[in-house]
Amino acid sequence: MMHDRDDDSHVYVPRDERPSRSQLRREALDVLKLAQALAALSDAQLARIPLDDDLRAEVARTRAVKQQIARKRAEQFLAKQLRKLGDADLVPLRAALEHDREHARREAAALHRVETWRERLITDGDAALDELMQQFPAADRQQLRQLARKARAERDAQKPLHAFHELFRALRELFG
Repeated sequence: MMHDRDDDSHVYVPRDERPSRSQLRREALDVLKLAQALAALSDAQLARIPLDDDLRAEVARTRAVKQQIARKRAEQFLAKQLRKLGDADLVPLRAALEHDREHARREAAALHRVETWRERLITDGDAALDELMQQFPAADRQQLRQLARKARAERDAQKPLHAFHELFRALRELFG
C-alpha cells in the first residue's frame, strides 16, 4: 500500500483513503454552482439566506460585477471563500436555497392552476363555474360569472383585458 503525505495535516494518509481527484473536482464544482446561485439571488431572497457579514459582502461584490469574464472570476473567488467554510457550514446554505426553489415551484404551480381555471371559466362558461363552486361553495358565483363573460367579450372584441386580469385576481384570492 502506497502512502502519500497529506499537505493539510502533515500526517501520512494511505492513498486509497483520500478522495479521488475526480471527487475533489466534483465537490469544487458543486461549491462553484452554489456561489453562482447565491450571486443570482435577488436582494429579498439573499436576505433570507443565513450568511455571515463577510460572505454577504462578498456576494454583493460578486453581484456588482457585470462583465462576463470578471464575473466568472468573482464567482470563483466567492466559491473559494465558501470552500473555506467546510461542508458542515454549507449545509444550511444549500437547504435555504433548496427551500427557496421549492417555494418558487409551489408558487408557479399555484399560478398555473389559477390560469387554468381562468381559461376554463372563459371558454366553458357555466359548466366550469359549477365545478369550481363545488370546490369553493363560499365563492361569489355571480361575480365570477360576470367577470368570465366580460373577459370572453373583451377577448372576442380584442379590447384591453381588464376583466381578464380582474378574474385572475379574484381566482387567486379564492385559491389563496
